[in-house]
Amino acid sequence: MIFLRYESIKEYRQRYPATTILLLIYGVIHVAFEGWAWYADVSPDFLKQQWGAFVQSSEARITPAYWQFFTANFLHHDWMHVLLNAFSLYVFAPPLERWLRAWRYVGLIVFSGIIGNVFTALFFTEVYSLGASGSVYGVFGAYAYIMLFHRAMIDDASRKTVWVMLAISAVYSIVVSNINVYAHLGGMLGGFVYIALYVMLNRKQA
Repeated sequence: MIFLRYESIKEYRQRYPATTILLLIYGVIHVAFEGWAWYADVSPDFLKQQWGAFVQSSEARITPAYWQFFTANFLHHDWMHVLLNAFSLYVFAPPLERWLRAWRYVGLIVFSGIIGNVFTALFFTEVYSLGASGSVYGVFGAYAYIMLFHRAMIDDASRKTVWVMLAISAVYSIVVSNINVYAHLGGMLGGFVYIALYVMLNRKQA
């Protein structure tokens, strides 16, 4: 199965440098905001709302800046939020990084996260949203495309794992409160479209 991680930390870092850097960025940014909040004696969420989170309120006439569609993907509510997203990327992202190579893989992560926030803007009038969930669901969307149109690229056990994860994620998104379902849907669609375009462009160049 392609999702079993046997590598040591050193081996993982060498084989999947882009994923490693992303995971470090998530952790470092979270620590930085926690430390800043402690030093300034304010809530971390207050700082995140001012510096990067996706905030939209028709009532207060607040609209997100363009850059917040990007930066909100690197902020998280708490350590559990960071760890859940980091673990998902740690396990599921490496095969995509090896296939796409570092920069195209980073493009998938960023594009999926941005599309997740576009969906957030379209379907919410009052929202405070942050986290890499859109990017994580972009990874799942990429696998959904592969499983539908290029089944030979992924083994049966791995396909079953992805379908189970998609089912669990769908239930989780609906049942758990304070979950941005539209960011998940948008991220998944973003990953699906990104891989579809990548495959199409590669065929034209071949």
